[in-house]
Amino acid sequence: MSFNKPDKNAGWATTEGFQFPLWSDEDKALALHYGAANSKLTLVPSRITVVLDAQGTVVLRYDDVSVGTHPGDVLDDCKALFGGVSPGSGPSVP
Repeated sequence: MSFNKPDKNAGWATTEGFQFPLWSDEDKALALHYGAANSKLTLVPSRITVVLDAQGTVVLRYDDVSVGTHPGDVLDDCKALFGGVSPGSGPSVP
């Protein structure tokens, strides 16, 4: 997610070959709610990941994101949480 307009995110997603949509948070409401921004004046959101269950409850939260390993860590942790596989490294469970 970013503060960019949806069309800019869509163009970047296409260029990068992503097979999923990128969300846009132009009004910064989600970033403020989940702590990726501390005010509407924030220019760039913090890199965090929040995983919600089907009811919208936060089940995993990562405040320290390493772009090199983070996607694999999140997938491992989601498999462990939702599919019974051994957990990866260190999410905090709220």
